[in-house]
Amino acid sequence: MTPHTLTPAVPRRDSPSKTRVALVRPKKPLRWITTAAVAAAVVGLHAVAIEGTDFKPELLMDGWKGMAAFIGDAFPPDLSWEKTLRPGLEATLVTLWIGLLGTTLSVPFALLLAALAAENTSPHRLVYQAARAILSFFRAVPDIVFALIFVTAVGLGPFAGVLALICHNTGVMGKLWAESMEEIDAGPQEALRTAGASRIQQVANATLPMVVPQFVGLLLYRFDVNVRSSLVLGLVGAGGIGLLINQSIKSFQFDSMLTHILIVLVLIIVVDQFSAWIRRRLAA
Repeated sequence: MTPHTLTPAVPRRDSPSKTRVALVRPKKPLRWITTAAVAAAVVGLHAVAIEGTDFKPELLMDGWKGMAAFIGDAFPPDLSWEKTLRPGLEATLVTLWIGLLGTTLSVPFALLLAALAAENTSPHRLVYQAARAILSFFRAVPDIVFALIFVTAVGLGPFAGVLALICHNTGVMGKLWAESMEEIDAGPQEALRTAGASRIQQVANATLPMVVPQFVGLLLYRFDVNVRSSLVLGLVGAGGIGLLINQSIKSFQFDSMLTHILIVLVLIIVVDQFSAWIRRRLAA
């Protein structure tokens, strides 16, 4: 009987162990062409924008004398108590109250629309689309346009400014809060749904507790923005120190205007510091 000799198997050239994967590298010329095309498009858009806005820096250089005369009339600021400082401080408080009420009173509406506009909390697709459309409308219409509308309805004064901020702030905060709800972990909500909890219970006990830090941060940010917006709303008759600035400009009392602007600067710094303090307390 002839003994068998075991010969080690030689892997074939087409064996999977010898298969090589060819790495396809992008061609550099194509990448450079794409980059150049994008850069050319950006430059072209800026050229069209400059032409469409009549952007001419030389006009600013030619008008330096008018600017110098304007600034010269504003200095020194009018610091008389009865004429400028007292009315300015009182109007500044009104501006602060407009920003505060415009922020806080919009919270219930923004929260409701956010829950309806988030995919993981909305009860139906049609409700989701309708809530998104409402938020888009409130967000698309500027607050100053809302102020003009409400001034014709309720008359001149801070009430129109509060209503304008409520509408616009509802759209902005509702959109941001809805996105925060969609980004959370779906595990707790699924557990409550499996246990038989209603949709309201799921939102109240699973969704909202997880997004409270984001909600508070966005609320403070919007309060900061709304205080600035309430200043602009005063220019169209919605009350506050913006109204005094507008009156000072129209009556050519530029020294009073500068005083009011300095008061606004102090208000903005105080609001910024207050918001930063609240954030630090929440983060601690």
